[in-house]
Amino acid sequence: MVQTIAAPPRPSRRRKRPRGSEVAAPPSELPLARATAIRAFEPYPSPEEAAAWLTGATVDESTIDAAVAVGIGLLNDALHAQAVAAADPHVATLPAERAVAVRLGYGSGDQIADGAFRDAREVDVGAAGSPRRRRQEELRPQERVAAVLRGRETFAACEPLLLRARADLDAGRSREATLQLRIGAEALLAELPSALDDDDHRADIAALEEQMPAVEAAATRALTDDLDPEQEPAIRNALQLAERILRRRRVLST
Repeated sequence: MVQTIAAPPRPSRRRKRPRGSEVAAPPSELPLARATAIRAFEPYPSPEEAAAWLTGATVDESTIDAAVAVGIGLLNDALHAQAVAAADPHVATLPAERAVAVRLGYGSGDQIADGAFRDAREVDVGAAGSPRRRRQEELRPQERVAAVLRGRETFAACEPLLLRARADLDAGRSREATLQLRIGAEALLAELPSALDDDDHRADIAALEEQMPAVEAAATRALTDDLDPEQEPAIRNALQLAERILRRRRVLST
């Protein structure tokens, strides 16, 4: 269920002529969307069981992250479907950290459909100690962004390709992930075989080269059919290996 709240009046479809504006004028109010992932396929038979789920889902960071991942995954599936259906390449998926607030809760059908709960708890998904945040801090992305914008560094072509492979794999789109991984891994092996004078880097490059026949076989199958279940671990392993190569390069190059 997606609702728009705190929205300004909908603008006219006709383009307005440019007009003067106060230099210090505040920007227009931005709309806020509320997305509610509803467990409608298997409702809890009683409030007591729903309350037990809420307690268990908010025990610690791992259970919170697991519950939030289900909800954000459903939202991103909808965004991906919208992008493909509308042939719009600019519809982006969203990480949970972009949310203004995240709540886990339960309620009746009418309550949940209106974005309300019988009982809910607000959870912190952007904690500084989370594994995702620690990885981001390790890579120091802001420094690299500044270097790219100043023309002192460029991204390797394999990097966005492998990012798309990861997004597809995490979303359960194994065919798309496999096809992206094939070209992304090929680009990595062409671009970065000697990126570091490091024994671990050379070992990982060799290991990825050894895994390429399995990746290519899976990609050939992905052109016309779903992957064989036995092929999926090879795809996950190869992608993790490629990501490790990129991560090491970023860390040791800064």
